[in-house]
Formats: sequence, structure tokens, C-alpha cells
Amino acid sequence: MTSRRQAMAGLASFPFLLAISQAAQAAPAGRGRPFSWGWLMQQAADRVKVAWHAPQPVPGTEAIDFDEVNRISFRADHALWRDGGDREVRFFPLHRFANMPVDISRVENGRAYPVSFSRGMFDIKPDSKGRRFRMASGFAGFRLMNASGRGDWLAYQGASYFRSSGALDQYGLSARGLAIDTGIDGREEFPVFTQFWLEHGPGDAMTIYALLEGPSVVGAYRFVSRKEGAVPVQDVTASIHLRKDVERLGLAPLTSMFWYGEGNRAAAVDWRPEIHDSDGLALYTGSGERIWRPLCNPASPTISSYLDNNPRGFGLLQRDRTFSHYQDDGAFYDKRPNLWVEPKGDWGAGSVMLYEIPTQREIEDNIVAFWTPAGATRAGSHFVIDYRLNWSKTDAVPAGLAQAVDCWTGVAGRPGHEPTPNARRLVADFVGDRLAGLDRESGVDAVVSVNNGTILATYVYPVVGVSSRWRLIVDIAHQDGRPSDLRAYLRRGDDALTETLLYLLH
Repeated sequence: MTSRRQAMAGLASFPFLLAISQAAQAAPAGRGRPFSWGWLMQQAADRVKVAWHAPQPVPGTEAIDFDEVNRISFRADHALWRDGGDREVRFFPLHRFANMPVDISRVENGRAYPVSFSRGMFDIKPDSKGRRFRMASGFAGFRLMNASGRGDWLAYQGASYFRSSGALDQYGLSARGLAIDTGIDGREEFPVFTQFWLEHGPGDAMTIYALLEGPSVVGAYRFVSRKEGAVPVQDVTASIHLRKDVERLGLAPLTSMFWYGEGNRAAAVDWRPEIHDSDGLALYTGSGERIWRPLCNPASPTISSYLDNNPRGFGLLQRDRTFSHYQDDGAFYDKRPNLWVEPKGDWGAGSVMLYEIPTQREIEDNIVAFWTPAGATRAGSHFVIDYRLNWSKTDAVPAGLAQAVDCWTGVAGRPGHEPTPNARRLVADFVGDRLAGLDRESGVDAVVSVNNGTILATYVYPVVGVSSRWRLIVDIAHQDGRPSDLRAYLRRGDDALTETLLYLLH
């Protein structure tokens, strides 16, 4: 399987917009050129009528591999807007995995001024023999630095990927501008941000404008990016035009990594107890239902679709924040950010889709989630969407319901006895204030259903010695070797006490 993390960097080698980029480079730096959001949207509308061309990578980038790029550092005295806020901008060099340059301009008073590349912007450390390689000309992307100047909190590099270090200052999952035909064998397309315009907003906000293009699409994007306290937040507007028919259009796509957790211990060939950037997909449906779907590392690529109308939100979250569950003091998986999508306006009918790909390594991003509209996505179609991205450390929209926090799987049947043939057990723990003070006599029961399986037994009870924590156990007999799709929540009378747990039991 192709590494999706390599794709994040390497897919910048896709075609980019030559006509506009050459014009921007030709504009006199002193005068700039007029720029506005309306102008960029019109450029996208005009470009959809122009044939798509794929230029070649910049010569020399193939020699700059992982080791070499780690010896390149950007000189802070060449950064944009070194004013002590969260808007200082530094630039990424071109390299083997991001070998096509992007044009970057700063916007001031309605005019855009191209940022000119210079090799003097970068320092190159010599190797063990004192040798230095020659840099390729151009920028691969950019990053926004923290106010302290130590570390960055937002970065754009490679195809249409971007990510934030979140509220805990640790990079993890990524967002994308657009997903096209994800999960369709041999069809996935990775459109590219080819140009960026950077503009100071009010306070410490930074507005990032981007032009996206690929064989099937042209789009104009606006990201109003800021921190609310320690939490990075981005308000996104996208104006998208389709050049070709698209079978599966993915809006507001997120991509992450899940190798193994407590629910699939058989995959744990590494000594660390768990390895994942995210552990579940959270859904807040248009009807108000809260859903938690733990991620899995399937034996074969798996697509799950969750129908909805005007969703209130969805996201890939890292709920497990306990260091001892990972024991990784280098990658710090316990600090990886959540990413929550909050739709704005009328998104209509469609579905949140989750694509899970088998992986045996933590360097491969094998999880993708996105919204796909129910209507036709034909050549000539135009979509305008608005949404907010919240890179938090907790659930961005607390529900008040108890949450599923741990899920284990194993053989079915009474412990210590012969396991039930052709059956599996799911054990799920729910934690939350709604469960506080309840005991076995409080009338709590479980509502459980399953597709492609038969429920053999269900048990629900409070965990001894732990306040506000209840355990659900379900034994399921498989029918034909395919995964069983389980749905469950806890209630008391007519009142739901927990969110709805969805689990794909392999």
C-alpha cells in the first residue's frame, strides 16, 4: 500500500497552475497586483474551462531525501511578519517528497506581493564529511510559528494537505482541501494547492487563500486561522468547480493513522501497548444523535457510510489521553490533536464516509473521513461550502451524555470455560456524569442491535470501585465470516444515558 504520509509530502508533484503562477512571478514586487476573495473565486471559475497540464518536478529535488531535508533550516531573520504574534511565517524547502514549487504572496491593503525565493533564506548543515548539497529553487509550503518563535502551530505542505499541532503542541492527523474518489480502486485523485496568498487578519488571525487544481477540479479556498485560547480554529470557505464527473466527492476530508489499540491487540507486534493518531470517528447528526465509532485496522480496505441530513459535526478524535496506554515518550500519541468539522449553512442530504485501509506500520496514514453530498457531482457542477475546523484536545462540542472510552474484543462465552464457537465478544466501558450514583437496581439497560450477526448474550453493570463507569458486554455469533456491525447505547427508562456506540466486530 502506498504510504499516505508520503502522499502528504510527495503529492505536491501533481500538476500546478502555470498561467497564473507565471503572471504572479512577473508582477513587480514593489507595486504588487490587485487581490480579493472575489477575484480568486472568479479565477477558479475561469480555470475550469482550461485544459490541465502536468509540469515536471524541479531538477535536483530527487537528491534531497529525508536525511538531507533534515539538514536544511529556514533562517528566522527571513520570516514574514516577525511581530511577536502567532502569525510569523517561515517556508519549507523543496525536496524529494515535495518537489513542485508553490507560489506564495503576502496581501496588504488589497494588493498581493509575491514572496521571492532565495537560497540565502536557508542554512544547510554539512554532512559528516563536510559536504553541502545544492538546494532546488522554490518553496514547498509554509508554516505559522508560535508567538514564542519556538515551534509552529499550522503547516501547509504537499498536495492539499495541512495540519495543526493543536492545543497540546503535537502534530498528528491532517486535513485536506478535497478528496476525490477515495476508496475506489485505482481512481483516487489528489488535487493540489498551487498558490497561496497570506493576509493579516484582526488580532493574531491569519487569512490563508489558496487555489486548488487537479484533473477533475478547480477550487478557491479561504482559511481564517487563529487560536482561541490554546485551541487552533479555522473558518473555511471553499468554492469548488468540477471539470469532470466525480463518483465520490469528499468535502472537508480528514486523514489519520490507526495501527492498533486495545480492541485489536493481535496487531500489536511492537512493544508499545497502542499506536494511533486517532482512536475514533465522532458524529453529531442532524437529528441530534451523538455517535462514536472506534477505528479499526481491517484485513482489507473497508468503506463505512453514515447517512445524514445537515450534519451538525463530525471528526476524528484521540479520546485516550493516558500516557501509560502508549508508553511513547518520542511520538507522544497521548497528545495528538482532535479535528472536529462543524458545518455552516445547509449541507443537505449526504453521508459521512469512513475509509479504513490495512496497515502494518505507523508511518502510513490509513484512515480517511469526509462528507459526500447525495446529489450528482457532474462536470460543470459548482459547490460552495462553509465549515469550521477545531484542533482541540477534548470533544469540541460536549454532549452531556456518557462516552464510550474503551472497547475490547475477544472470544465469546464464560471466562475460563470453552469459548463459544464462531462467536466474538465486545466489551465497552462508558464514562460520564449521567451514570454517577446509579447501581444495579437503578433500571439501567442496554439497547443493542446488530447487522450480520446474532446476539447471544448482553450484560450491563457498573464497574466496581470506579465512579460513573459502566460496562457493556455483548456476545455475537457471526454468520458468514463478514464483520458484524453492532449498535448500542445505555438508557434508563426512556432517557438515553450514553452516546450511541457503533462497532465493526471482525
